[in-house]
Amino acid sequence: MSSTASGTRMALIAMTAIFFMWGFITELNGVLIPHLQSVFELTHARSMLLDSAFFGAYFVMALPAGRVVARVGYKLGIVIGLLIAGAGALLVLPAAQMASFNLFLPALFILATGVVVLQVAANPYVSLLGAPQRAASRLNFAQAVNSLGHTIGPYVAGLLIFSATLLSAEQLAALPAAERVQTVQPLYIGVAVALLVLAAAVYFFRLPALFEATEQADSRPHGFAEVLRLPHVRWGVLAIFFYVGVEVTVAHFMVKYVSQPTIGGMSERDASLYLSYYHAAAMVGRFVGAALLMRANPRRMLPLYAALNILLLLVTMTTLGGVAMWSVVAVGLFNSIMFPTIFTLAIERLGPMTEKASSLLVMAIVGGAVIPPLQGLFVDLFNARLGDETRALQYAFFVSILCYAYILWYGWRGSRLSGAGLPGAGPSGAGVVVAKD
Repeated sequence: MSSTASGTRMALIAMTAIFFMWGFITELNGVLIPHLQSVFELTHARSMLLDSAFFGAYFVMALPAGRVVARVGYKLGIVIGLLIAGAGALLVLPAAQMASFNLFLPALFILATGVVVLQVAANPYVSLLGAPQRAASRLNFAQAVNSLGHTIGPYVAGLLIFSATLLSAEQLAALPAAERVQTVQPLYIGVAVALLVLAAAVYFFRLPALFEATEQADSRPHGFAEVLRLPHVRWGVLAIFFYVGVEVTVAHFMVKYVSQPTIGGMSERDASLYLSYYHAAAMVGRFVGAALLMRANPRRMLPLYAALNILLLLVTMTTLGGVAMWSVVAVGLFNSIMFPTIFTLAIERLGPMTEKASSLLVMAIVGGAVIPPLQGLFVDLFNARLGDETRALQYAFFVSILCYAYILWYGWRGSRLSGAGLPGAGPSGAGVVVAKD
């Protein structure tokens, strides 16, 4: 095997591990949030500030991350992203040691900043490794492995973070908050070590740098305002905002919702397993959806999947027990194709404007910082009025339904090409494809 082929193979192995890790990291919040909410006795809205800190990094740091990668190249950009994420994971340790909820917020922001840099660098790096005609295959495989990280993350986090729930309710209540919050430390130590090992591997192994491919040549500069004047881009940015927001919202209320006495009637530790089921359903749906999209029209599949999720949420809002539990878990199955489909439709026929649109779409991931606290606010309002947390959680899902309703509209009408202002680059715009999860 030639040294070039060996380097490419090693790079693909390293990238696979990185995609897994950032999927794993992203889903830790789904278990961390209900744990800290219980420990610090937080309202639902305040506990969702953890999501705001994490996903807010996408809005604040997406453009700076792009400039860093353009300056240092993909390989060093990936190393920098891993180091930043590792530093964020380590900062969780003093936050837990001091039992300070406020210190968790900057720690998660820094951790997410590292993930943002990885988003910007690792996706195009994978697409450029090897034969161009197989780029889509490589990215699809990497995204599937990323979904595996999403699936395993809640299960591992549940085992470690909720280890204290093996105690009786009386024993658990007797523990001081400082001891209960410190159960997160082993998990984040492991995450930090894994990230630092990956950073060392990428830096010291002979991986292709691909520095020369950091930016696409353009005949003239295009501003963000020019890109946003295109309706399918403008509405697509909003569709990504609402999709990421609702995906994160359903995931991060899953443990609290499933553990309710009239829904699943189980401990939060056991309920975290259903968050894994939610992401496993998305992983299965991604493989099935990829096969279906080889023949089906994405402008028909996207609204169909959104409509099915609206139906599932209506079911969970109006039932109890196993039906309510499994209907909300099944939402993950139809989430599967939404992000890549919206992304693809939003960059269609953009040619040299593709990268500007891609940056805006990555920034729109900030929806994960906005929608969960909004739904949490309604949970608190309904709970104060009804005095029934289960019903409050159910009624607040109307926020998620509105998000899916917008996605339905985007697939049906908002994603249509207007023709005006398009550079006429053919059936799809060239440029870097970025996977959110």
